[in-house]
Amino acid sequence: MKKTLKKLAEYAAEYKGIIMRLVPAALLANMLALAGPYLSGRAIDFIAGENNVDFDAVRRYSVALIAAYLFSSVFLYVSTVLTNTLASKVIKDIRADAFAKISGLPLKFFDRTPHGDIISRFTNDTDAVSDGLLQGMTQFFSGIVTVLGSLVIMFTLNFKITLAVLAITVLCVFVSKFIAARSGKMFREQSRTIGELNGYIEEITENGEIINAFGYREEAIEKFTRINERLNKCGQKAQFYSSLVNPTTRFINNLAYISVGVFGGIAALHNNLSVGTISGFLIYATQFAKPINSMTGILAQLQSASASAERIFGLQKEESESDDSGLPDMPGGEGSVEFSNVSFSYTEDKPLIEDFSVRVKPGDIVAIVGPTGAGKTTVVNLLMRFYDTDRGGIFVNSARIDRVKRAGLRKCFAMVLQETWLFSGTIRENIAYSRADATDEEIENAAKAAYAHSFIKRMPDGYDTVINEDGSNLSQGQKQLLTIARAMLRDPDILILDEATSSVDTMTERRIRQAFAKMMKGRTSFVIAHRLSTIKDADTILVMKDGNIIEKGNHNELIEKSGFYAEMYKSSL
Repeated sequence: MKKTLKKLAEYAAEYKGIIMRLVPAALLANMLALAGPYLSGRAIDFIAGENNVDFDAVRRYSVALIAAYLFSSVFLYVSTVLTNTLASKVIKDIRADAFAKISGLPLKFFDRTPHGDIISRFTNDTDAVSDGLLQGMTQFFSGIVTVLGSLVIMFTLNFKITLAVLAITVLCVFVSKFIAARSGKMFREQSRTIGELNGYIEEITENGEIINAFGYREEAIEKFTRINERLNKCGQKAQFYSSLVNPTTRFINNLAYISVGVFGGIAALHNNLSVGTISGFLIYATQFAKPINSMTGILAQLQSASASAERIFGLQKEESESDDSGLPDMPGGEGSVEFSNVSFSYTEDKPLIEDFSVRVKPGDIVAIVGPTGAGKTTVVNLLMRFYDTDRGGIFVNSARIDRVKRAGLRKCFAMVLQETWLFSGTIRENIAYSRADATDEEIENAAKAAYAHSFIKRMPDGYDTVINEDGSNLSQGQKQLLTIARAMLRDPDILILDEATSSVDTMTERRIRQAFAKMMKGRTSFVIAHRLSTIKDADTILVMKDGNIIEKGNHNELIEKSGFYAEMYKSSL
């Protein structure tokens, strides 16, 4: 928790101007509030009894009391506005840094982390930090001044009674700390479970059709119920422990209030204290305990904020892609590619690709085929440097890809994947995602080449039609055509097609294959396909199994070998 609070303090330190105004405003607000009990006590002392009241003195102290509370309220308002401003700016910076961090994380982070959990860190966790930060800062500035100020004034009024109040308050602090240590663990578990629940909800909502199609609805509800029950249990435990703090500390501080009344009354009987002084002492004793009670009262919120901040700052501990700013830019070329003795595995105990070597000449069309799990898509991930090889090297345009800048390397490629991705925006913006400077004419030409222009023109607003966040106003085939148009607009050196026509009908597929044939002419292309009839014209076909190339050649050569490829081809007919 200390490291988390230190990290939050570092963010707040960036806004020294706000802090320099906030601190004096908070100090003045609380110091003026502290003057109130003294002034009221003095006014009471001038009311000695019937027909023995100094009205001028009472009037002076009453006016001073009103002025003190009035100006205290003004400064309290100013400090509250500044606190809100500081908290919102800190949260904005935390979100920005967290987003910048995940933007630089390697693909393996997203492969192993539920997307709902990531979203939860940007929403639920940052909201919890914001609320806790506001409460914590407000209590810190006002509490420190109130506690120290009340303590000093009480010591000047009566040393012995103050020691009694202080002893009881110390007991209150120890009780709070004892309970907080146990509730903190529960709040951290609660934050983790919320992230898990959000991840599962996102998974279920995105795959509703499949869940209903396979009759998994009851099982999905059952699993959700189990996670929700765990969240409920840890939440109840966290709230139970934290709820003990406030009544316990209030009980202890009420003992302090009683002790002031008893000892103060005894002192008054011996003429050691005036009635007005006892009145002020009672108020100061209450004010002295109030910040402690307030802090313990919001302890649950603070601990929840701390647990959420730990999850957000946990992103900073993730290993980012290595810094390549000092590496040279990607050299130009015609699209040559070479894998040299490449080995790779996602986990150390499960080897996937071992001693993989292949050389691709510029302009070649290379098809990669094989059973599921053979490593076909992994080859593409390595080529794009989404993952780094364990051993061996990959060369593009004769440059080793781990010795040039990633941005330059990836500009050489355009990809069309089996899983389409479109964002909430116009069709024009989605196609132009591959080239932000593309003209309207270039966008339309790319759409025509992908056979998407005709259905786009039939849309309500044509190219300016807004695609829903989940793309529900387009068919799967239409979404696939838009991603193909996006790739065509890129006009890359190397084209990667991963089951790019899997979601379109046979007639459209034939047209797209013609467009691809034109696009791939003179351009190095990698085609991952399950339908072997679509890659018969490839210059080279790599047959993969268990991470290794077991056969290599063109379609006719592999058929003549009557090997694994021939069996696959015959079974697909």
